Amino acid sequence: MAKTIGTVISNLDGPSTFRFDFVIKEDSGGIPAHKGQFIQVKTEEGLLIGRVDEIMKTNRYFMQAESVREFEKTGSPLNEMFPVDRWEYLVAKITPLGIYDSGLLKRVTYPPSPGVQVEEIDKKILTEFLGLDSNGLNIGKISFHDLDVKINLTKMFQKHLAILAMSGAGKSYLTSVMFEELLDRMDDLGKPSVIVIDPHGEYTGFAKDPEYGSKTKVYGKDDICIGISNLSPYQIMEFLPGMSPAQRRELTTIIQGMVKKKKPYTFKDLITEIEVSSTKRVIKDTMISWLMHLENSKLFKNSTKPDIKDLAKPGQLSIMDISDIVSQRDKQMLVTFFARKLFWMRTIGKIPPFILVVEEAHQFCPEGVRKEGALSRSIIETIAREGRKFHASLVLISQRPIQLSTTALSQCNTHIIMRVTNPYDLDHIGKSSEGVTNDVLKMIPGLRIGEALIVGEAVNYPLLIKVRGRKSKKSDKGINFEDALLNYNKSFKKKDEDMEAFM
Repeated sequence: MAKTIGTVISNLDGPSTFRFDFVIKEDSGGIPAHKGQFIQVKTEEGLLIGRVDEIMKTNRYFMQAESVREFEKTGSPLNEMFPVDRWEYLVAKITPLGIYDSGLLKRVTYPPSPGVQVEEIDKKILTEFLGLDSNGLNIGKISFHDLDVKINLTKMFQKHLAILAMSGAGKSYLTSVMFEELLDRMDDLGKPSVIVIDPHGEYTGFAKDPEYGSKTKVYGKDDICIGISNLSPYQIMEFLPGMSPAQRRELTTIIQGMVKKKKPYTFKDLITEIEVSSTKRVIKDTMISWLMHLENSKLFKNSTKPDIKDLAKPGQLSIMDISDIVSQRDKQMLVTFFARKLFWMRTIGKIPPFILVVEEAHQFCPEGVRKEGALSRSIIETIAREGRKFHASLVLISQRPIQLSTTALSQCNTHIIMRVTNPYDLDHIGKSSEGVTNDVLKMIPGLRIGEALIVGEAVNYPLLIKVRGRKSKKSDKGINFEDALLNYNKSFKKKDEDMEAFM
């Protein structure tokens, strides 16, 4: 039998279908209700499920400021003159979320009656009400309920996911927990391929972890390149958005001619063909300049590495560590090529369903930036719009939501929001995240490290959780400032000792 924690009261604001209050029952064993807690109330429609949005403490002896002031002037506190403790009580303000009736969820269309008992919610009912899944990804616990948050895989990823938080709020930690759950998933439940664009090398620790190392592949700067001969004219021109229509037409003709020879070619070969062509000199010079710029990037070789089929394997975490690549343009070209290749091969069924995770997504899919500075935006927006049809899922992680493409962000039907304090980012989240009410939005700046709000497709109602502890090894690049200093001192000291031994 559910524990009673209070009684619905009547006041000027309700009870109504939008809000009602209850007086909290005294409990010598502890605090019976908390802000953010879920409750249940029996009504004519069924079991009403609500959330505690605020708790107020009141006392009739202290309601009139002038009376308190006059009594305090006598030199004796009110609690010595009157039984004030007997008149102190707590009132909880509730937002009704829905009606649970025989396993079905319905809207609230009739308010609870004053005097009805408010109860602690049954865990099984809460699980079904929120849409959690016993076979889902366990990313944390619901505060005050000791209930594992197990999110259904399809509901979380099929219509894409955005993880939004300021720097240091725990985005990478949460993402690592999510990777653990995906790698630990039972074979008979199905394992997706997970590909990570990692600009800072934050997830490379998975490769050194005894539990997850065999399921992880890390591709560093020297392991990633684009095969020139495999590039279509369109793909080359995607790297050079500033080309004029005339330049595009001439370059397409020359590349098609080289493809017919069925021999691998380099940018130098392509430049030579342009030189001997009948193209106007001014067009030649511009095209050669563009191609030399690409060649100087050192991203292009005779063949593509890694192979897309090696990159996208069921149950494998593939980390593209591009932290050693300095140029943002070069990073965007790599993301453009591999994201487009992954999506195309998924549309024709050559690779398994995959989850593409883009860290610092605002750098690869920025809002309000010209094409020259946003080479990878087009393909990321394409996957965001069309990926769900082909089970090509996208996870966008960003600390600056306002700088992230609105098109891409609006297609992410689930948002996991951690602490954000920037008012512009908060306003952007409020406008782009379904299910984020003003009450929920006010909670975001006050979230502690490791706390997160889940809203959207993955859960039936906005849910505040505490992210569980991670099991995997952290990357050396993700250590704190003090540890980095100690590591440097140790390595410097070792070099001095080695030098003395050599001398």
